[in-house]
Amino acid sequence: MKGCTLFFMLVFLVLSSCKDQKNETGDSKTQVKVEIIKENDGYVLKRDGKPYFIKGARTIRTKYMDKVVEYGGNSVRIGYNENVIEVLDEAHRFNLTVLFGLPMQAERNDFDYNDQIAISEQYKGIKDIVETYKEHPSLLAWAIGNELDHIPGDKDYNLYMWNAVNDIAKMIHEVDPNHPAMTVIGMGKNEKLTDLIERCPDLDLLGVNAYADIWEVPDLLRKYNWNKPYAVTEWGPSGHWQVPRTKWGVVIEETSTEKARVYKERYEKVILDDPWCVGSYVFLWTSNRQERTHTWYNMFHDNGTEKEAVQIMQYEWTGQWPENRAPHIDSVQIDGMNALDNINVAAETLHYARVFASDPDVDKLTIEWELVPENKKFGAYAGHGETKPPPVPEVIKEIEEHGKLIQFLAPQDKGGNYRLFVYVYDGQENVAVANIPFHIKEE
Repeated sequence: MKGCTLFFMLVFLVLSSCKDQKNETGDSKTQVKVEIIKENDGYVLKRDGKPYFIKGARTIRTKYMDKVVEYGGNSVRIGYNENVIEVLDEAHRFNLTVLFGLPMQAERNDFDYNDQIAISEQYKGIKDIVETYKEHPSLLAWAIGNELDHIPGDKDYNLYMWNAVNDIAKMIHEVDPNHPAMTVIGMGKNEKLTDLIERCPDLDLLGVNAYADIWEVPDLLRKYNWNKPYAVTEWGPSGHWQVPRTKWGVVIEETSTEKARVYKERYEKVILDDPWCVGSYVFLWTSNRQERTHTWYNMFHDNGTEKEAVQIMQYEWTGQWPENRAPHIDSVQIDGMNALDNINVAAETLHYARVFASDPDVDKLTIEWELVPENKKFGAYAGHGETKPPPVPEVIKEIEEHGKLIQFLAPQDKGGNYRLFVYVYDGQENVAVANIPFHIKEE
């Protein structure tokens, strides 16, 4: 249980300060009841007696929270952190609800589910959190941990973990009967549903994180006899573990235009189409997450410009497209080759790169290029600890066709892997992004 005692000591310190802090939005009288109703062949989430389909985004603290409501969303998903009261109050200010992630520890964090003392400490810490925040008016539901079954290296988890989850769910029903409890699982090792169903009968619904395999979720839950509703608690582009790779093992990222297409398809054909699904939280409603690359999961660019996926969600949540649409990238090439061509170049040689980009509003496009070394160290889980490598300076030697065509110098790093990134701006706070990997020959 290394780190567990210290973690919950910090939780108690934070809670001590929060209990004396009156939130800006009101008192216990403002609590809003949330319940699940079975209707016909599906389920309906009701908030204050009214149907409530979750149009949510996974945000990081309060960043871009205003954009969620501006573009038609109604909820955010957060993890427990020291700024939680600020997040709850800001969500309420924007009339958003919050899926509150409780800090249930996973075995990948060195938590031992054979250690009854550690389990008891965790239970008490989480109970204190529930008691502290249960009456906040923005609270929608409790999420007991995130992908607790996942241990890097595909190791088996301790079945007692599900027992501990169910104990938390039972406690929530006793302490806060007005908000449902779920746990969140990822895809893979799907037989875990049998264990979960057997050991967690007190869960009200299930959260599922899914990417390219989101199509499998409805049938999977029915196959394993999960007979309650679910929310897709994390979804978006194809995951970096699900895409093609080069011969030297580097993953090939979808362009922002390709991502926009799959966001739309996955939302309409799974999330909206399955009557068991009560909504979702799109991933990731921020701009500064590094996981494999600095562009893979972020729906915003690092300067706050919006990618096409943001506009897709605005359309899905409101039925209306924005007045000005983001640029499109059809492809990016090096010397006429695409990423799947396994581009292999000699060190310190000149090469041409071209982006095929357009704008639906015929806006004047500004194009920037950046050469970045491939990361050599990746987080064991969810990109934790990853940082963007420093770009290689002074490699672009010529710029033609208003930036759509460049000549660049390959680095001298023999055997090295690189990505050439391109950013296409329309001057209307929108951007399209893409990258293409290549390898430097060793000889």
